[in-house]
Amino acid sequence: MMQVPFLDLQAQHAPLLDEITEKVREVVANAAFILGDEIDALEEEFAAWCGTQYAVGVSSGLSALILLLEANRIGEGDEVIVPTNSFVATAGAVTFAGATPVLVDNDPETYNIDINAIEAAITPRTKAIFNVHLYGSPVDMDAVQAIADKHGLLVFEDAAQAHGATYKDRIVGNLGDGAGFSFYPGKNLGAAGDAGIITTNDAEIVERLKALRNCGQYEKGTHVEAPHNHRLDNLQAAILRIKLRHIDAWNTERRRVAKRYDDLLADVDGVVAPPMWDWSDAVWHLYVIRVDEALREPMRAYLKEQGIATGLHYKAPIHLQPFYDGLDYELGDFPVAEDYAGRIISLPMFPELSNEQIEYVVENIKAFMRDEAPALMAEATI
Repeated sequence: MMQVPFLDLQAQHAPLLDEITEKVREVVANAAFILGDEIDALEEEFAAWCGTQYAVGVSSGLSALILLLEANRIGEGDEVIVPTNSFVATAGAVTFAGATPVLVDNDPETYNIDINAIEAAITPRTKAIFNVHLYGSPVDMDAVQAIADKHGLLVFEDAAQAHGATYKDRIVGNLGDGAGFSFYPGKNLGAAGDAGIITTNDAEIVERLKALRNCGQYEKGTHVEAPHNHRLDNLQAAILRIKLRHIDAWNTERRRVAKRYDDLLADVDGVVAPPMWDWSDAVWHLYVIRVDEALREPMRAYLKEQGIATGLHYKAPIHLQPFYDGLDYELGDFPVAEDYAGRIISLPMFPELSNEQIEYVVENIKAFMRDEAPALMAEATI
């Protein structure tokens, strides 16, 4: 029986292991661990890759989102619009910055924020819109920017899943007033632990970001801003610099995998493949299909029996997470996100996934839909 992992980081790192090991030895030998030359170089190289003027390395993707808000002086008494169909860190950053996340449902076709619902969520306290390029597929940023301009709001990008994605030939991370990226190991560009980065074109914001990540210091020993510690390790920056040289090739392979899935699933009734848009070029951090709720868990169990790992992104939308009970949202407030949360399945997706593995995954999806699904659907309608 073929084994298909959900993600295979060992396959990605094996060809780079000698180079990474040598670089780690160099950093350790120089005892350069905090805010060193590797971080400076990564920031310069990542900004150039994104087409932005600046990048600021931080300790995680969540740190990137928090500091992006704080550097723009968004905090207590302010509101930030956030899609409920996202990882909880997007809303969490707003909370930790002292502001209030105001949630919006997702578009039923794009899975990203429902742009038609944004204006209804705007109040006199709204300061910004946080756009999540979910699964590596960019938001329609021009449409969001038009709303923001009308109401005088900032536009931020949560690009944790979208390293290298483009929107109308413009790269993610350079589409608004600032962006936060995660380098969690499983991301398209991942570190060997937690790490993140912020991109911006605002020199004043950069200086504040650098102070905020380093105990509030513009100069050593004088703590002007809140004394956070969100520093990026020099070791992680060194590893990321090596991997940054390969991200474009890895994203090309992710597009190959997605295209193969698309072709093979095109004639499978009852399975909805993820959308693609002419105005964007996704980088497929995740490949998420949708099936009837009655089939989701049985299909995952069936695939697991065949050696195929799957994921859920996400098990519940943000407004139904226990931590956010205090926002007073209820079941039924965001019907699209709630419906999709019970129907989505993330299939194996990584650059090294072979065509044979992809075909094996789809063959087993087809077998399940042919042999198991009819009885399950009949039972669900009784």
